[in-house]
Amino acid sequence: MAVPPVPTSAGRPAPSRGAARRMLAPLALAQFICSFAGSNMNVMISDIGEDLDTTVQGVQIAITSFLLVMAALMIPGGKLTDRYGRKRCLVCGLLVYGVGALLCAVAPGLGVLVLGYSILQGVGTALLIPPVYVLTTLLFTDVTSRARAFGAVMAFGGFGAAAGPLIGGLITSALSWRAAFVFQALVVALIIVLSRRVEDPLPPDPGRDFDTGGAVLSAFGLIFLVMGILATDDNGWLAAVLLLAGALVLAWFFRWTRIKERTGREPLLSTSLFHNRTSNLGLVTQHLQWLLLMGVSFVVAAYLQVVRDYDAIRTGVVFTAATLGLLASSLGAERLAKRREQRTLVMAGFAVSVCGIAILIPMAHGTPSAWAFVPGLLLIGLGLGVMLTPSVNIVQSSFGEDRQGEISGLSRSVSNLGSSVGTAVAGTILVADPAFGAYAAAMIVLGVIGLGGLGTAALLPRGKGRIG
Repeated sequence: MAVPPVPTSAGRPAPSRGAARRMLAPLALAQFICSFAGSNMNVMISDIGEDLDTTVQGVQIAITSFLLVMAALMIPGGKLTDRYGRKRCLVCGLLVYGVGALLCAVAPGLGVLVLGYSILQGVGTALLIPPVYVLTTLLFTDVTSRARAFGAVMAFGGFGAAAGPLIGGLITSALSWRAAFVFQALVVALIIVLSRRVEDPLPPDPGRDFDTGGAVLSAFGLIFLVMGILATDDNGWLAAVLLLAGALVLAWFFRWTRIKERTGREPLLSTSLFHNRTSNLGLVTQHLQWLLLMGVSFVVAAYLQVVRDYDAIRTGVVFTAATLGLLASSLGAERLAKRREQRTLVMAGFAVSVCGIAILIPMAHGTPSAWAFVPGLLLIGLGLGVMLTPSVNIVQSSFGEDRQGEISGLSRSVSNLGSSVGTAVAGTILVADPAFGAYAAAMIVLGVIGLGGLGTAALLPRGKGRIG
């Protein structure tokens, strides 16, 4: 697929290899820790439930709320990078995230855990992730170096999501689930130190307008939608009301946006971003990729702990297969990008992931060995690792520097909304009755969604689209 290059300011030269590594390291680590936070909770469901006297559904609400806060605030977070500067937003987000992690470590009950994890860490992530993608686009000015940089960022992000259950399981079994949040705070401190070497290529624009009304409307619209999905297993009428409210508020948001554009004022999100068909398709594939990753992670982790009575470390070890698969395909991402179209890579990723899900479905029959989960999880990891980087590069490279704040916020919001919806949909099916029927039903739904992603990827324009 032919992706137009992003124009650069004044022919800005690419950083040297040493400087690039120094600047890329904190950006990749930032993506790692946020992805880690979204998945490591899955292996601590039983431990947190016992310690805080809550249920699986209570922990699921905390996980989904964290992902939802990220999705709801990612677009405003991307917009703030233009006004206050990318590096400043990165550091502020890290500080808020770190405070939330420490609060979780001492949480006496579910309410404080939700405050620290779902709210503070969610807000921190929404502030720090858009700068990661904007800075990566701005610091690496040619297509080849940018593809390599996005490959590193997405590899760390995918590794954080896939290895979260293993690392979280090891820490929980050796120490406590609370120590996993201390680990996150320590990584955040390291990132803040490393980020001192990051330079913001563009100056902030303090006078730039910020659409507060649009931010409120978009956030509430997304919140209502996901809460409606969560309510489907308890109250069908409430779910219908919430889903309708979400649709109406989002419609109001787009009407608000069009009015601001017609009157010459800057909206939170320009509707012109949706005029690029290639970018739109790339956004859909991003959404579905993270939906699959987080949905499968939650379903398998909850099934192993609730039905099979696995502890955190045994559950984490099972997920090592997905981690290894994702690492293997991510390490070869640059080589694959030079040989294959990005469209081909995204299609192959969905096809392999769906095959992995199909293998996991029979596990509900009660296979005694944990090794039976390895082939399916390995294929899912391989598939996701193949397609994460090209999807991001397709979207980010579709716009120039002046649109990077907007498209980065939109891209990350769409991806995190996918994570939130994946956990909500799969978790709702599984929590209703975590036995054979519910497990199989959740995995079948995810498999069908994966086929939808394959169909979407097939619609991407054909062309060379190779990197380098």
